[in-house]
Parts: sequence; C-alpha cells; structure tokens
Amino acid sequence: MFKSQSGKVEIGPGLWVLMVIGLLVGIYFGVNYAKKNGLLDKATKAVAPSNTKADNGPKLSKEDKKDVIKVGVVTWGGYAGGQYFNEGFKASKNSRFYTEYGILVEFVVMDDFDASRAAWKADEVNVMWFTADAFPIEASSFTDYQPEVFFQSDWSRGGDAIVVRKGLNTVSDLRGKKVSVAYGTPSNTFLLWMLEANNMTKNDVVMVSVNSAVDAATMFKSGQVDAAVVWSPDDEDCVKNIAGSKILISTKKATYIIADVFYAKKSYIDENEDKLVKLTEGWMRGAAEINSSEENLNKAAQILSDGLGQDYAYCLKAIKNTRLCTFGDNKGFFQINGCNSCVTGEQLYTKMSKIYTDFGLIKGTVPPWRTVSNTKILRKINLAGVEHESEGMQVFTKASKIQEEAPAIASKSVSIVFRSGSFSLTDDNKNIIDRDVVPGLKAFGAVRIRVEGNTDDVGDRTMNVQLSRKRAASAIDYLVETHNFDRNRFIAIGNGPDKPVASNDTPDGKAMNRRTEFQFLD
Repeated sequence: MFKSQSGKVEIGPGLWVLMVIGLLVGIYFGVNYAKKNGLLDKATKAVAPSNTKADNGPKLSKEDKKDVIKVGVVTWGGYAGGQYFNEGFKASKNSRFYTEYGILVEFVVMDDFDASRAAWKADEVNVMWFTADAFPIEASSFTDYQPEVFFQSDWSRGGDAIVVRKGLNTVSDLRGKKVSVAYGTPSNTFLLWMLEANNMTKNDVVMVSVNSAVDAATMFKSGQVDAAVVWSPDDEDCVKNIAGSKILISTKKATYIIADVFYAKKSYIDENEDKLVKLTEGWMRGAAEINSSEENLNKAAQILSDGLGQDYAYCLKAIKNTRLCTFGDNKGFFQINGCNSCVTGEQLYTKMSKIYTDFGLIKGTVPPWRTVSNTKILRKINLAGVEHESEGMQVFTKASKIQEEAPAIASKSVSIVFRSGSFSLTDDNKNIIDRDVVPGLKAFGAVRIRVEGNTDDVGDRTMNVQLSRKRAASAIDYLVETHNFDRNRFIAIGNGPDKPVASNDTPDGKAMNRRTEFQFLD
C-alpha cells in the first residue's frame, strides 16, 4: 500500500495478489463449513420449486419418450390430482407415476381449443380433457376417432359464474337482457341450466356469442352486455371493475353441472389399458391426498404454479374452486356402484345432447353414452379407505328465519295437482317430481330450497293456507324419504290463494294458481 502523487492511498500489485488469494481461501473454507453443517442444503431447499425432483430426474432415452402418456390439459385447477402425483408437468423417472407404477406421464398445456383437438387427432397427445355436459358436441363430430371417456377428474366448484350488472338480482331479471357466453362450452351449459331452473329458455334472453369465457368477461367490463358467464378469477375482476355489479350464482352452489372428464381413442385404450389403469389410479390417489391434507394442497398449488407459470395464490384458489374426484366419486359418476343420489355422466351427457341439438350446435346423430364411455379402466381399480370414498350430499343446518324469507335466485314452478282437500301425493305427482324437480335439486346441490304451495281462491282462505303448506310438506317428505335429500335443506311455505300468477276468474287461471314452486335460495 502506498500514496500516489495525488496523495490518494493506492494498493500495490503484490498486495492485490495476496488479497485475492485470501478471499478464495475464505470462500473455500466457508463452503466446506456450510456443507458440513447442512446450511447449503437448507438454503437450496428454501428456493427450489416443488417439482424440481420430477423435472430434473434421469434423462429420458428415445425409447422412454415413445412410451410417455401425453395428457392434454388447460389452465385449470381440476387436474391437480394427476399433476401432483406426477410431481410436475414433465415426464420424469422421479415421478411417482414412474417410481410406483413404472409409467411416464407428461401434461401438455394447450389453452387453444382448436389446436388441442388437432393435436389429439394427430396422436401428438393421447388423452384429452373435456366436460361431460359439452362432450355430446365433441362425440358427434369425432365419430371416426371413436373417443371414449374413462375417468372424471373434477367438478367445478366456483370456477364458473354468472356476473350481472346493478339491478339484476334474479334469473327472472335476465329476461330480454344481453348475456355474453361462449357457445358449446361449460359456460353455455351453466346458463342453460340456470334458465331452466327458472322455467325459462334460451329465447328469453339475448345471448351474445363469444369465443371464450375470457371474452365474455371483457364484453361485460366494457359495458356491452348486461350479464356474462365467466371463469374465476374473472368473476371477481368483473365485480371489482363494474360498480354495483355482482356474482348472481356460481358453481359453488351449482355443484353438479360442470364435470371435467378425460377421454382417449378407443384404439389407444385397447392397446394401453394397463397403462391407463395405472394413470387413473395414481391420479385418484393424488386427488385423495390433496383433499385430505392442507400440506399436500399447498404442494399441489406450487406444482401448478411452476407448471402453468401462474401466481401461487391463483393456483391455490384454482384448486379450491374444484372438487377433485376420488375413486368413490368416479364409481358414482360412471354408475359402477348403483348410486341413486349421484349425478352421473350419462345423465349430464343425455340431457345436454338434446339441449345442444335443439340449440343447433350438434349436426347429425349423437352417439349414446354407452358407446362413448369406458368403465373397464375403473373396474380394474380397487382403492380402499375413507379418503377414497365419494363426497356425499351436502349437510345443511336448520334454516333461520332470515333464510326462510330470503329472496329466491330462481323459481322452478311445477304443477302438482292434488285431489280436492287432499295433501297426499299420487303416483303421478311423484313422477312429476322425479322428472321435473329432482335433477335440478341434485345439480344445484349446495342451494337451499323453499317449497311454496299455492291454491286458487275457491273456499276458505285460512283452510287454503293450511292445506297449501301441508302439500308443500308432502313434497319435501317425498324428496327426503325417497331421494335422501337433507331435510334441513328445505323450507315449507303455504301461501294459499295469496300469490296468484293468473286470474282466478277462469278455469285456466285457477289451474295456473294451483301450483307448487321450488325456489332456489342463495
């Protein structure tokens, strides 16, 4: 060290060399100390993504890559069971699919719908997602490829929603209003179900067709429509951006309408049945583990965050907006266990086949469910334990006075004609309830139901009020005793002649007033 002519202290060349050598020696001993005491491992673990193990496993050979099951997915939380069990999106020999089943699985994210279907047709992906409700459209156009559904991954539980502008509070308020919706998608299905629950049809609203739920949200936020069917988290974004707007209803209440399923070509299933059994079993084990552990849920959210390139909080909410389906759920969905209370894939598929044909989205013949579903995969699986059981029906607490008087989101009016002075259900009454009421009550599984009995104005008012309440109670008794619905879910109201919907001066008007309403409460 010496002073220059300017008076500044400067370091000579020899001292520089000594200082550099000293620094390197310090780093060397510091790293060794950190390794010896585990400090380096701890630091590495703190920043490593949860799927590093799977993605950085042994390098796959060309032969390995030929055996990879490629699964086409979109940015959605309902597929977390498989991605969690795979410990990432990439095929890896560190994946549990490989270490426990000897198969390699890759999740290919394809949010472009047309491109994803082209890839499936070309065998660039082997297994593809869709929803059971919209699958009739897919199945009718893919008959040459013989698609077969073999597994249900999830139910939407908040991922789909209807947002409305200020002043719209019920489904009835949508009459004549503009609603943006993506045709032939789960959004379309959700809207049509809601209209039906209010005795309305597609002709009662002005549907504005868009390419996707994202586009529907954009139209709503720009003020071009009165309502929109959107995905989460766009529902919250719409409400935040449009003053006075709100979420009318979401699949948090309509719990059994949107079911994600996976399908493959019949030829692929026949040639790879053993692999698909392992894929399905591992996937359902992953779903069960996530459902039963907060720690596993958090791990799954991190895996999605890494694989989708999305924020962790977004991915966590995306998973929570679904019911990840277990082995028990799948047995009910595919009618393997004879579950009478389950909403099945066949029910959704058959109902929407007719609706989408009438809607004009299906040209030609829709193949029956039995020819587009494959239960051989599930029948070769046997997972035991409470974590693999079906979720069962929601349990309700007894309704409070406020809940009893809450405004209805929608009202399903059904004509149940009783014998004069009687409140006993006839076989015809029961058939009407089975056909026109039960499917809706199953689909909207988290909605409380108010059953209101109504009469015409013939006879004593007080007696009519009492009689109408007994008739409402009879309908509830039948639903509870025959279909195993929770009694606390229902509220019996007798209006007597006080809420007519037509004039009591004509026979037709009287008949319209002798009605029973099943009202969907928030």
